Amino acid sequence: MLAIIADSPSLARHQLSDAIAFAEEQAIPLEVVATSELDRPEYARNDSQRCFFCKDELFTLMEKLRQSRNFDAIAYGVNLNDQGDFRPGQKAAANHHVVAPLLEARLTKEDIRALARQAGLRIWNKPASACLSSRIEYGRPVTREALAVVEKGEDALRALGFHQFRVRHHGDIVRIEISREEFSSALNPSMAAQFTSIFKALGFKFVTLDLEGFRSGSMNAILPAEDLLRRTG
Repeated sequence: MLAIIADSPSLARHQLSDAIAFAEEQAIPLEVVATSELDRPEYARNDSQRCFFCKDELFTLMEKLRQSRNFDAIAYGVNLNDQGDFRPGQKAAANHHVVAPLLEARLTKEDIRALARQAGLRIWNKPASACLSSRIEYGRPVTREALAVVEKGEDALRALGFHQFRVRHHGDIVRIEISREEFSSALNPSMAAQFTSIFKALGFKFVTLDLEGFRSGSMNAILPAEDLLRRTG
């Protein structure tokens, strides 16, 4: 087997370095390959099918790699919980005949975390984290500059000691999502002043804290029902 990490501006540097370190710890064969989804206009325009074009780019590249290395299949980590969310990337995986062993085993996220903990893997409780492009509101073009701003903002929140969060980019407005378990640390004047200083320095005019807290896929809430039901390809 060979593990592959797709590297591009939408992958946070701390996520990349931690994944490489984990592979080294476990003696997992690993290669990092560069993907160019940001150069595809259909990806950069950032409509509801952005994830399809990202995964299509990834699996097209990986299929060439699979053939050149004589591997039998490409596998990815979709699981049972992912079936209940809006995931256009799964259509791309199906188009490329990518196998999904965790899904076939009917494993949920909690099952996977439990198995990882039993195996003594340090990343068993690592927070879920989609790519940086998922932080940018639909319809706002994905650019290297916007991704860099989001990454710097999230690095700053991590440095403040927060564990589960998202920086949502809405143009002049930043919407900070922090897990409700960490609200007590976020909801005080001193921390509000730090948020304001950090994010205004990054170019935002208005700094907001989302009172619903962290939730995966919150950008999907604004999509029309027909977009959620639409299939690409």
